[in-house]
Amino acid sequence: MKSIAALQAVVTAVAFDGEPSGAELDAIEQEMPLILAEVELLDAQIMTIDRPASELDGRRIRRARNRVLAERRNLTNRAGLARAGGAA
Repeated sequence: MKSIAALQAVVTAVAFDGEPSGAELDAIEQEMPLILAEVELLDAQIMTIDRPASELDGRRIRRARNRVLAERRNLTNRAGLARAGGAA
């Protein structure tokens, strides 16, 4: 069997240190409100897995969905402004 280990250095010309770059960290920071909103929605949905959803659970899920949608809208608007040069 032919080993491909010797070819790996050619494929990965730049050494990967395992850490995110500054640009990747900035992107994560900008998306953090959306990530947190999605975690909140997931938590609300998980709470109703093993029992029937009450009226309070329904409201909690609805609020979490609305927050996710609002954060997606905000993130999209910020991306549009950055692409358009910040002119509003």
